[in-house]
Formats: sequence, C-alpha cells, structure tokens
Amino acid sequence: MSAATLRQNTFSVAKMASKTSGNSARWALGGASVAAIGAYLYYNNNNNNKNNNSKNIMKAGLFGGATLNAAAASSKTFNDYQAIYNDIAEKVRENDEYDGGAGYFGILTRLAWHSSGTYDASKGSGGSFGGNMVFAPEQYDGANAGLAPARDFLSEFQYKYPWISRGDLWTLGGVVAVQEAGGPKIPWRPGRVNATDGKKGAPNTLPDASRDGKYVKGLFGRMGFNEQETVALIGAHCLGKCHKNASGYEGPWGPSFNMFTNDFFNYLLKDWQVKQWDGPKQYEDVETKLFMMLPTDIALKEENYFLKWVKIYADDEKKFFSDFSKAFAKLLELGIQFPSSVKPFEFKTLDEQE
Repeated sequence: MSAATLRQNTFSVAKMASKTSGNSARWALGGASVAAIGAYLYYNNNNNNKNNNSKNIMKAGLFGGATLNAAAASSKTFNDYQAIYNDIAEKVRENDEYDGGAGYFGILTRLAWHSSGTYDASKGSGGSFGGNMVFAPEQYDGANAGLAPARDFLSEFQYKYPWISRGDLWTLGGVVAVQEAGGPKIPWRPGRVNATDGKKGAPNTLPDASRDGKYVKGLFGRMGFNEQETVALIGAHCLGKCHKNASGYEGPWGPSFNMFTNDFFNYLLKDWQVKQWDGPKQYEDVETKLFMMLPTDIALKEENYFLKWVKIYADDEKKFFSDFSKAFAKLLELGIQFPSSVKPFEFKTLDEQE
C-alpha cells in the first residue's frame, strides 16, 4: 500500500513559439516546432552566447539523438506525460518496501533536487536543463553519491518513452515522489534537452551538509531563493533517509519517512544532541536517539531569519505545502525560461484516478 493511500490525502503541450533560422535547422527538425529549442535559446543566451542561430545550436551538439527526441516531445500532450507519471507512480507503489520501507519517495525527490540545484544565478550555469549528472565531473560530485539507484529506477522509462529527456524524466520523477507521498501538487513543464557532454555541468555547487546557517543562506541565495523558500525546500527532508555508504550520514529525519508532511519542522524543534559515532558530525534526538539531523538542519534553528519559518511551518502544514509547491516548481526550472505559451501541467495522483 502506498504512503499516499495510508495518508488518505486528498496542456496539451503547447509547442514553443521559438523558431530557428536557416535551412539546416529546418532540415534537422524535419519541419517540426521543437518544444525544447525555445528553452535552449534562452539558456544559451544566459550563458553569454549571443549568436543563437542554427549553426551555433548544431555546434552545441543538440542535433543528434537529442534533437530527434525533442522533435518527438514537441507533439506530446498532457495525457502523454500523465501516462509517464502513472507508470513511475505504479512502480513506486510496487516497491514501497525499498530501503526499509522508505520506498523511492526520498531518493527520487533528491534526484530531481540535485539535478536542478547546481544552478548558479550569477553565472547562468547548472540546473536541470541538460541532465548533466550522467557525465563527469557532475556524476562524481560527492553530493550526488547514492543517486545511481534513482537513475536506474527511472531508466526503463527512457526506453519506453525514448522522446523524453533525462532532465524532464528526473524532474518529473520528483513530482511523482512528492505527490504520491501525500504532498502538494507541483506544477511542472517539459522542455529540457539531453546534453551530449558534461561541459554545462556544475560540480561542487550542491549543499555541504556540514556547514552553518550563513552558508545555507548564501548557497540558496546563489540559486535565487530567499529565506522562506530555503526553509520550505529543506522541509523535503521529511522523506527518505541518509546512508553512511553514500552521504556519510545515517538515519531518517523522523518516523514518517515515506509520507510528505510537516513532521521535519516539528521534530527539528525538539531537543537534539551531537551523536557519538564513527561518522561525520550529525545530531540525534535526545528522547529516542532514533532520528537524525544534519548540521545544516540544526542551523535552521540558530538563525532567526530561518527559525521563524521553521515555527510557521511546524504550526501550519497547509502553509508549508503551499510554499513548498511554489519553491520546488521554481527549483526544477532554474536556468530555463519557457515561452509564455507553455503552461505548467498539474498531474493527478494514482488515488485521484481510481
């Protein structure tokens, strides 16, 4: 039984308006209006690429399998993406005993998070657009340790739906995880294109869990998030567990690690102490010693500009859900500007379709 069932919670894809110039581009696209090209042109411009014509796109290596995938994706409807959502959700439900009952909720959310959270607003680099985690150096970023099972979990859908890009699949997997765990609806749009190398990757830009509150504020500020959005996003620690053989840390943040709730904030406000063990510095709850917090979690209690939001979300789950939905949707689109004609999808959960 899925966590969403236990909890009892309750576009047509618009073709992007952007068109490329030149006969070579029209030939390569077979006359199709490619959804991801508009996003690519904006993304390239953000990276100080001023000559966004068909020749430069060809040089970027997008005209290959990635272009064919994008051309196919441009004709897909809401129902096509709902079908992928359903397939992922069914597989999540069938594997709900994975990782000691944590299921795939936490790791799929983390994959979506880490593929997007490399974005640096000052440089216009990183983000989920190219699905760069399959390439070095981003693949070997220590912060991404342990994410191979999530990519493997989703890989069958890349074969079943060869037109969907890695970035779209990984971020959609995160939407499935949050919603099927009983969390809020996450608006989501397709349009990412597979990178053909790791040049756009951004290693060593993901959170270092050993740091303090000022570091957390600066890191999320680099991505364009304020204090409220930062606290809301970290609230996703309600899902999943840490593993010593991956991140170095060990344990769940609370007892409901397969359900999306505001429990993270309620537990954070309890009493914590440094755990005495043979791993990196982490905290354990004083009462039971069963649950853990990272230094960057405890840091949310040590800075008033974070603490006020921790208390708000601990008291008001509805407010947390609303703010998380907005912040997570923003995270998944960092570095990408979709044409106004492309409206976000809002997928139905499996329970809503029964």
